[in-house]
Amino acid sequence: MLIGVMSDTHDHLDNIRKATALFASRGVQHILHAGDFTSPFTYRALKDFHGGFTAIFGNNDGDRVLIKQMYGESVHPQPYVFSLADRRIVMMHEHHVADALAASGHYDIVIYGHTHEPVVRRVGNTLVVNPGEVCGWLYGKPSVAVLDLTALQAEILPLT
Repeated sequence: MLIGVMSDTHDHLDNIRKATALFASRGVQHILHAGDFTSPFTYRALKDFHGGFTAIFGNNDGDRVLIKQMYGESVHPQPYVFSLADRRIVMMHEHHVADALAASGHYDIVIYGHTHEPVVRRVGNTLVVNPGEVCGWLYGKPSVAVLDLTALQAEILPLT
């Protein structure tokens, strides 16, 4: 099963659309968003994805009530622990405890955002992924990740 991972979209609707188009072209079945939609209207750019969607709030998500109304039960407080395709996943926005959670051995995958810097690495048997920034505002290099749950591998992809 292929999963698309994004974070730090910060209202950049054009790049959100590029990300969902890239995910669709890769056969992604589910999108994970590691926080910082920023505004509820980002829903317009994500609603046409024909697959699953799971997200958490980030530190810049201001109108959480309206975001929750628009996205429904797919948006959660962090950290959020769940399973997809028999893989145990923890997703958070901030990075401070990512390594500790990975080292605990309780999770197959740890996903975080916030730093805007893409990361794919292992801590023991746990895959740690930060997809970077969809917005491109901080580093000028917008990116996402595609995660293969069967192979337990991830690839960072630029948004061009």
